[in-house]
Amino acid sequence: MMFSRRIFATAAVAAIVAAVGMGAAFAVDTTPYSDAAFKAAQTAGQPILIEIHAGWCPTCKAQKPIIDRLAAEPKFKDLKIFRVDFDDQKPVVKGFGAQMQSTLIVFKGASEAGRSVGDTKEASIAALLDKSL
Repeated sequence: MMFSRRIFATAAVAAIVAAVGMGAAFAVDTTPYSDAAFKAAQTAGQPILIEIHAGWCPTCKAQKPIIDRLAAEPKFKDLKIFRVDFDDQKPVVKGFGAQMQSTLIVFKGASEAGRSVGDTKEASIAALLDKSL
């Protein structure tokens, strides 16, 4: 009885460690927005996602795991994601012509390739990110 409990506990710990490790594998770097970093990514010809985000926004919270999943796909390995804080970076929000949080804007190099507002459908967000490639 004691032996089977020990095996079960060991298996449970291994499952948790594996799950945590897999979660780290899917972690996606989101960079706080700065003009210099954005311009450098444009100059480098990187695919870019501008994420106009607010911490209090339920739509933004719904978009985050979708963006993380998609950005972890091999075809988006070079995607540079910049997060713009809707409340604290109003001049940047205005500069991108965004009217509200949960706005996603993709760039292919220096050119805007597409945008969406309030979208929480994985297929259409994937199609938007495809435009940056």
